[in-house]
Amino acid sequence: MRRLSFFLLFLLVAVFAAAEEKYADITIKVLKQETGKPVRNASVILHSVSSGGKQEKGGLNLKTDSEGKTTYQGIPYGKLRVQVIAKGLQTYGEDFEINEAQKQIEIKLKPPQDQYSIYDDKHPAPNAPLKK
Repeated sequence: MRRLSFFLLFLLVAVFAAAEEKYADITIKVLKQETGKPVRNASVILHSVSSGGKQEKGGLNLKTDSEGKTTYQGIPYGKLRVQVIAKGLQTYGEDFEINEAQKQIEIKLKPPQDQYSIYDDKHPAPNAPLKK
């Protein structure tokens, strides 16, 4: 009888502990900033972030559909790092606080920035004498 009551108490505590953990369903929509058009086949990487701001191991890798959307059910409440990678657009990253049962995130990707090159006409050639 004592073992049975201990087992029931343990089971009750486990059920309450599981009930305290909250989960959210998220929808992420990825658009091009310049045109507002959806970005198809973008990689959306999700990582939980610890209270100290450190990215947790593991993570999820999702893809956007033809409407630029991806969804996931069962994200634990807390800080979530979202990274988006799409061909021909700047990589995006930001942390979001997940604290509601339904979370919708809209991300607008920018076109790539020009890269600095010493071989570009806008910059002097290496070892070129400075003009006075």
